[in-house]
Amino acid sequence: MESLTPVHGLYLYCLTRASYREAPDGPGLYDQQPPLLTRVGDLAAIWSPVVLAEFCGEDAEARLQDLDWVGPRACRHEAVVEGVMRRSPVLPVRFGTIFSSWDRLEQVMHEHHDAIVQFLDQVADKAEWAVKGFLDQARAKQVIFSRKQTEAAERLTSLSPGHRYFQEQRLRREAEQELAHWAPGVCRRLLLELGSLAVKDSERQVLAVTGENQDQEMVCNWAFLVPQTAVADFKARVDAAIAGLDRQGLVFVCTGPWPPYSFSPALTTEAPR
Repeated sequence: MESLTPVHGLYLYCLTRASYREAPDGPGLYDQQPPLLTRVGDLAAIWSPVVLAEFCGEDAEARLQDLDWVGPRACRHEAVVEGVMRRSPVLPVRFGTIFSSWDRLEQVMHEHHDAIVQFLDQVADKAEWAVKGFLDQARAKQVIFSRKQTEAAERLTSLSPGHRYFQEQRLRREAEQELAHWAPGVCRRLLLELGSLAVKDSERQVLAVTGENQDQEMVCNWAFLVPQTAVADFKARVDAAIAGLDRQGLVFVCTGPWPPYSFSPALTTEAPR
């Protein structure tokens, strides 16, 4: 076991079974330092020594808000976890999880041993798949209004311009009311369909949309724990369910496979100061 100096902490990527025999390929957080593997009973920790001052202290908070600093390291963290996941069930931990000593990590692993083992058994041959839904309100409302306008075309043409204007305004209000029920209804039905193919599902926080797609709003953000044997059916179900919805202003994006972050048990950790 590697020893830690007082200025170093133990950066944890993930936990896995002790039967996992190889340290991950490629670099960890640092170019010249591949991740290390240490077994603790029937479990194994994938980790790297890190300088505590990088993650703790006066400058740490600002550094952890700097995407230019966090981005490359978060990507390397993810690459390590995904590398382990390709060969063994994995309990991923969040970027920036640090222990001040081996004693503390071992204590946590012993305290949560049964939950960790149960989780690794549960996620064997499974992965997390994410599905996000985005609604273009203006486009969706216009599609509904155009349909209503077409349905009422014969009646509208018989009206005077003034009466026609007021009737079209009424149709626009009806379109807005219909949209308020339509999009949530589509999301509920899709969640039930996809959930039937998953071992577990989780509704995650709906986030603000930034960048080029600010005309859209996120309306759902789901995670599914999907067996490998059901992935093809899961993806086909997504494709079938969303066919044509993009033309109506509702777009779903499916990504994966990911490490099962959304389903990992919470472990008590120690952030050194």
